[in-house]
Amino acid sequence: MKNLRDMTDEELALSYIDGNNRAFDLLLSRNQSKLFSYILFVVRDRDLADDIFQETFFKVVTKLQQGKYTTSGKFGAWIMRIAHNVIMDWYRDQRADHIIEPTENNDLSNIGGGELLDSNIESKFINDQVMNDVRKLMECLPAAQREVVFMRYFQQLSFKEIAETTNVSINTSLGRMRYALLNLRRMAKEYNIALQMA
Repeated sequence: MKNLRDMTDEELALSYIDGNNRAFDLLLSRNQSKLFSYILFVVRDRDLADDIFQETFFKVVTKLQQGKYTTSGKFGAWIMRIAHNVIMDWYRDQRADHIIEPTENNDLSNIGGGELLDSNIESKFINDQVMNDVRKLMECLPAAQREVVFMRYFQQLSFKEIAETTNVSINTSLGRMRYALLNLRRMAKEYNIALQMA
């Protein structure tokens, strides 16, 4: 039998369905950081993000136990779609008009960018400043555009995965990204911000 650590997420999910609880523990540890950072980015409240994260994994467990998981796609994209739906349900319950309500204290510091940095100190400073500027500009984007930018650039999801996660067509995902980039460029020009990495 294959060692759990050598299994893909999809194989671990099937192993859990077959009764191996350790497989689920490993699935959780592999996916929790990425999933939680996505939820926190969208809802912008740590306590609410904790609640939605717990609800998401409750639904994941339930769906796995009910046999509603097939290995036709990536497990990570599947749980992201569940998280997206939980978030949407929460906002519908709150009768909110927007996916995201900005808060005063969320500066998007939970988004990493360190892998983009060079060892050169000057380049590091410039790149840090560019990433800070991008985060600030992203705050001004409409919710749907901000979400697609986060998924594409900070979580490296494909447009197909983004479309599946947000329950829209690939063309809609591409359109949101196009408008987000146009808006980011317009705002950068308007505020005289250089968005070029060193």
